[in-house]
Amino acid sequence: MFLDERAPAARTVLPPAPARRPSPGPAEAVVVIAPLSLAIALGLWGIRRKNTMWGDESVTYQLAHRDLAQIWHTAQHVDLVHALHYAVMHEIFGLFGGGLLTLRLPSVLATSVAASGVGLLGLRLAGPLAGLLAGLVFPLLPQVQKYAQEGRSYAMVCALVTWATYALVVSVPHRVRWRWAVYGLTMLLACLLHEFAVLALVAHGVTLVVSRVPRPVLRAWSAAAAGVVAGLSPLAICSAGQSGQVSWIGGPVRPFYFLVVAVVGVACARVPLRVRGPLRLSVLAVPILVLPGVLLLIVSLVKPLFVDRYVLYSNIGIALLLGAWMDYFHRRQQSSHRAWIAWTAAVAVLAALVQPSLALRTPQSRSNDATAIGATVRKEGRPGDGLLYLSGQHRLLTAANPEDTRLLTDLALAQDPVSSNTLAGVELPAQDIAARMLEFDRIVAVRAAGAHSLTDPQEEAKTSTLRRHFREHGTTHVNGARVTVYVRDHDQSPKAGPGSGGPGASGGTMR
Repeated sequence: MFLDERAPAARTVLPPAPARRPSPGPAEAVVVIAPLSLAIALGLWGIRRKNTMWGDESVTYQLAHRDLAQIWHTAQHVDLVHALHYAVMHEIFGLFGGGLLTLRLPSVLATSVAASGVGLLGLRLAGPLAGLLAGLVFPLLPQVQKYAQEGRSYAMVCALVTWATYALVVSVPHRVRWRWAVYGLTMLLACLLHEFAVLALVAHGVTLVVSRVPRPVLRAWSAAAAGVVAGLSPLAICSAGQSGQVSWIGGPVRPFYFLVVAVVGVACARVPLRVRGPLRLSVLAVPILVLPGVLLLIVSLVKPLFVDRYVLYSNIGIALLLGAWMDYFHRRQQSSHRAWIAWTAAVAVLAALVQPSLALRTPQSRSNDATAIGATVRKEGRPGDGLLYLSGQHRLLTAANPEDTRLLTDLALAQDPVSSNTLAGVELPAQDIAARMLEFDRIVAVRAAGAHSLTDPQEEAKTSTLRRHFREHGTTHVNGARVTVYVRDHDQSPKAGPGSGGPGASGGTMR
């Protein structure tokens, strides 16, 4: 039997080629680049704020200029929760110089990285348009604009939480161990920069439970979460001994913004949004928007801890929900009339953002202006005047520029902040402070606005000596403080000896 020559030739069957991850397409590139570019542009706009610096930034500026050993020794007494951030900024200052731009540029870059991460989250959960809109909304949010221009850790924490959330979303369908390791390490780094980032971990857990992911996924997340908690525990235990640092929080600080965006976000989540993959956008976004802030508010019923910047990363949720909601509205348009309404609404929202965006780039947008306080002390004081801080912790308000106080004598200072490994230095005993005050004819006193009089002996000695032996000559109100010049009331007390009020009269430290 012969083969039919007309029969088709047998084909060799090749094994299927291994699947490759598709290369990023134009949509993914736009979703990354457009939000990143917008965030950088907004971050650089007015970044100097007229060359001013507020109190918390001043602390970062001062500590980051100390060496790593000094930062570590200081953190044993105070500000342990921010020690990693100070160490990071110390290295950045060493590479790029310790100026105002270097202080704030890391936050600008972190915000831009967070914006691109929000865009990718929206792309993966609800499609390209939703991702692009979410990524563009994120850097426009007033709270995000504010902390994108501050030399503190909050923008960095927000960026890390954003990309940890993206790692979570990517890990759920693949169940690959190294992806969960990336998720856990990113979350741990965010928590080490600021402990309250751990509340995002709670939000992630709620998302997985509500989504009813398979048990192996829950086990993998639980292992990663346990690693984060274990890594954070030493810092949390040690910093609990420094809880006095948050004693200034008398109640929730600026909760209105959080409450408004939470309500808006929940309303956006009620519309039918696109679903791509095992996690729904609303089930991811609502917990990270609502839970961290609500948990802090609940804790604040016992011990006030809520400060809006502590949960800056909750803006990830509102940006995702607004982006997905606008995408839904765009898909439902059926007439040019509706399109016109949509464009009008978008323009109105952008116009409403102009005023807060302008205001956030002024020195008055912060609770104090350390640069202006120091300049006022320099203006009101004369060479050889005494300098008094009510209380001693307010020494931080003029420490950013030592030239402002160099010609004045700090009457209460026994040991400067650097040599004592503290933020504000060590003060003399009460009786020594009172004695030094009486050696001067003029004293420049600095009080933080809204500060309450303390009852410790040193502060009582300051206020009682001023009340009994001095009279107020004039007060200058500056953003966040009062600078008052006191002159000796010679009708009530004898004049000090020769050389009184001179720069070396008390042998004190020249600042």
